[in-house]
Amino acid sequence: MISIICGTNRPNSLTRVYAEQFLQLFKEELEVEAQMLSLEDFPEGTIHPGMYEAEKQSKHLSELQDQYMLGADAFLIVMPEYNGSFPGILKTFIDACSIREYKNTFTGKKVALFGVSSGRAGNLRGIDHLTGVMNHVGSVVMPKAIPYGQSNKFLDEERKISDKATLEMMEGYAKQFVNFIASYSHTSSVG
Repeated sequence: MISIICGTNRPNSLTRVYAEQFLQLFKEELEVEAQMLSLEDFPEGTIHPGMYEAEKQSKHLSELQDQYMLGADAFLIVMPEYNGSFPGILKTFIDACSIREYKNTFTGKKVALFGVSSGRAGNLRGIDHLTGVMNHVGSVVMPKAIPYGQSNKFLDEERKISDKATLEMMEGYAKQFVNFIASYSHTSSVG
């Protein structure tokens, strides 16, 4: 199971458009089991000071962690650039999930990173920052993350991705991730 994490809680974000496209690619084109968590859909009260103690975490956070983190073999994190990095809500979510079931949540899980921005760099620095975080928690980050700049230019009037080259690039990246998951699973069990 691949969990796609839309790494912002900003309503109606460009990030969500790209995350939803990946979800469709995995399910319909590649016939891979996938689900999507948008941090925009966090129930109010999920993030609070008590979340740093397992017994004080909200029921909602535990349910999200169980379904989208513990229930997944791999994560595709789609994230925008906020102030030269990735959104604080994404870091907070990762931090909260590290309190309960740390090892089962992160260790050995495969991760692909896809950055979006209306600027030219496509959140390249945020990808670098999140790569460090995911390595620290024991996940295996796929090389060659995609920083996709000027992402807003590839949408039609209905906020759907209409650019053929963009869609082909996304499909290629999704296939690469599926192959990475399969090849890493085979090589990691050897020896």
